[in-house]
Amino acid sequence: MTARTGRARPFERRARPFGRAIAAIVVCLSVSLAAQGPPGGRAGGPPSTGKAGARADFTGFWVSVVSEDWRWRMITPAKGDYANIPINAVGRKIADAWDPAKDQAAGEACRAYAAPAIMREPGRLQITWQDDNTLKIETDAGMQTRLLRFAVPGAPAQPATGEPTWQGTSVARWEAPPRGLAGNTIPLGLGARAGTDSRTLEVTTTRIRPGYLRKNGVPFSADTSVIEYFDLFKDPDGVDWFVVTTIVRDPQFLNGPWVTTSHFKKEPNGAKWKPTVCAVR
Repeated sequence: MTARTGRARPFERRARPFGRAIAAIVVCLSVSLAAQGPPGGRAGGPPSTGKAGARADFTGFWVSVVSEDWRWRMITPAKGDYANIPINAVGRKIADAWDPAKDQAAGEACRAYAAPAIMREPGRLQITWQDDNTLKIETDAGMQTRLLRFAVPGAPAQPATGEPTWQGTSVARWEAPPRGLAGNTIPLGLGARAGTDSRTLEVTTTRIRPGYLRKNGVPFSADTSVIEYFDLFKDPDGVDWFVVTTIVRDPQFLNGPWVTTSHFKKEPNGAKWKPTVCAVR
């Protein structure tokens, strides 16, 4: 019987240097990640502004692509068509009394263009930075303007003042990067996807002037809140898209949250931008 000599076999001799190389790469990767700071900020600290900390670029012109819920978005639904909305008995009673002529006469034509419904309206968006902490969304449908405000690091939150508006008060934040990643990219050519858990930007909106979830009079109350998740991606042809998931909660007129998704495709310029006023139908 042959005694073991303790000498490394040829495979072992080759494998050990390879294992040491992999370990060295892992160590370098860990050090590199630890050294990276958040976009626009110092290592170990928050970004200095919302713009500096942006994890995706939503600026530009976008067109809504209505590939779902066509019957409720491209035409005004008939009175009594509340399918897909968890409306309760109180809300149904109000919706059954919908009279577009009265809304027009009262100067309330924009009731269906408020924050809970505006992203469902077919049309185009123009998104720009109004300042370093305010992302602005303008709609050609209804000529609405949304201001998504990012908190200033280290500054106390400012309470909203004044009367509620159609677009309400929106507070935005960039979603944190995947655990262990401080930046948007890592070494070795491996790129992290914008955002985390398929999401990039989170927006919470409150203090909204009561209006409609749909043009056929489905109401929402002053107690309504809206949470939105914006996710940016490229299709196989390299064209930018984003999907916004919208969650509407209204303890007065809804039995539960109303959740929708709306798709937008980026356009090369504003050649097709055509602002139009609110319409009751």
